[in-house]
Amino acid sequence: MRLGALVSEDGEDMRVSRVSISDVTFAADLSGALFWEEQRLLVVSDLHLEKGSSFATRGVLLPPFDTVATLGRLAAVISRHNPRIVIALGDSFHDRTAHERLSADDRASVAALQSGRDWIWISGNHDPMLPRDLGGTVADEVAVGPITFRHEPSGAPGEIAGHLHPKARVSARGRSMERRCFASDGLRAVMPAFGAYAGGLSIRDAAFAKIFPKNGFVAHLLGDRRVHAIAAARCY
Repeated sequence: MRLGALVSEDGEDMRVSRVSISDVTFAADLSGALFWEEQRLLVVSDLHLEKGSSFATRGVLLPPFDTVATLGRLAAVISRHNPRIVIALGDSFHDRTAHERLSADDRASVAALQSGRDWIWISGNHDPMLPRDLGGTVADEVAVGPITFRHEPSGAPGEIAGHLHPKARVSARGRSMERRCFASDGLRAVMPAFGAYAGGLSIRDAAFAKIFPKNGFVAHLLGDRRVHAIAAARCY
C-alpha cells in the first residue's frame, strides 16, 4: 500500500472511492465529504469554524486561518460535485458564539456556497442553538430515503453521523501513518471531521465498539491522493 498513489493501475482517478451504506452508494471524497449522486446530495461533518478564535479567547494562540482554509476546501469539493443539497452534519461552529466572529468575507463565502442549492445545518453538541441568519435551514436530523443524517451516532442502521472525528493508524512500507477516515460497516457510517483544526479519535477507542461490534467495519483512510479501504482490525 502506498498512501501517495494518485491513480489505480487502469488509470482511474482515485480521489473518490465507493462506499455502500444501507444499499445506497456514496462517493467517499478525498476531502472527507460524502456525495450521493442520485440525490445530488453532499454531506460534510464537523467543520468547527472559528476554532482558532475560540482558542484565542482562552489565551491559546493559533494561526487565525482555519475558517478560511476550511471554507476553501469546502468550496473545492462543492465545485467538484455540484450538489443540489448540502448537509453540514453538526459542529459546523466550534462554540455557541463562533458565528458572531465570522468575518464579513467569510460570511460572504458561506453565502456564495449556499447560492442555488438547498443547505441544511444539523445541530451539534458544540453549536446546539444555530442562528437563523446564516442562510439555509436548521434541523436536529434529516432523513432522505433509507438514510438518516444526524450529528451524534447511535449505531442505528441507515445512519450517517459525525461527532467522533474518526482517525486510524496503519503501517505502510515500514512507516506508521495516522489519517482521518470514514468508518463504515455497510449499514452505518461515521464521517471524518472536515475542519482544518479538528482533531481525531482513534477507531480503536471504545466509542466505536459501541457502534461497530468486534471491529467489524472498514476504515476508509484519507491518503495523500486517494482513499484507502482498510479493515479496522488491521489498524491500530
